[in-house]
Amino acid sequence: MSSEKFSLKGKRALITGAAGLLGKEHAAALLECSAAIVMTDISLPKLEIAKSELLNEYPDAEIDLYIMDVSNESEIKNVQNILCSLNKEVDILINNAAIDPKVNKNSLIETSRLENFEREEWDFQIAVGLTGAVLCCKIFGSAIANSEYGGVILNIASDLSVFSPDQRLYRKEALRDDQQPVKPVSYSVIKHGLIGLTKYMATYWPEKVRCNALSPGGVFNGQNDQFVERLCNLIPMGRMARKDEYRSAVQFLCSEASSYMNGHNIVIDGGRSAL
Repeated sequence: MSSEKFSLKGKRALITGAAGLLGKEHAAALLECSAAIVMTDISLPKLEIAKSELLNEYPDAEIDLYIMDVSNESEIKNVQNILCSLNKEVDILINNAAIDPKVNKNSLIETSRLENFEREEWDFQIAVGLTGAVLCCKIFGSAIANSEYGGVILNIASDLSVFSPDQRLYRKEALRDDQQPVKPVSYSVIKHGLIGLTKYMATYWPEKVRCNALSPGGVFNGQNDQFVERLCNLIPMGRMARKDEYRSAVQFLCSEASSYMNGHNIVIDGGRSAL
């Protein structure tokens, strides 16, 4: 790295939802700064694939894998207990786990709409995306606060933490208005809630734990051409993000390079929120 302030040598970071598109990118960002990584998710096969890909890029990396449902407090405590027994203290927590409602197998076009949104689906998405972050702050954050040097919590939110969804992005031709797909209410509430959690945590253990949020804009991942064109028309830079374009921000927020930053939300969206 160009500056020692970005170095994470001797630090260990735990990432939730680490087998996902951005979870693996967050891991790569920290491995680049010489951190050890604890990757957690609900699918061990996906974690193993992610680890294999990361080791191809960083062959000397220290990467541990754990199955962990962030909505299950007992599972979180179990991972924390295992790490403690191995003297693997967590210095950095990245709350990244979330449900993407567009790919949830239980979703139908009509049920994304508020008037048809099922309570069960609301509870599920809130449990993973928001309650899970709170529980991880409670368990891993407490351990970080009680450690000798403290550490960092980074919450991964979204550009939709600062503005409302533009539902025109999701419209389908030949569907009635009451059947049009939308970004569900749960997504906005979760992402706004993570910013509230960030501010709360920033003042809870302020001498030991810094907490900030990163709000990415849309990441290109093979979405259909119509959606991409619509979204790009809303972004001053005229394109979606590449999946690796948030690595430097993660490195900054998790390292001493941001040593006086606490309680803030960094929005990186190609300028969309500036309009």
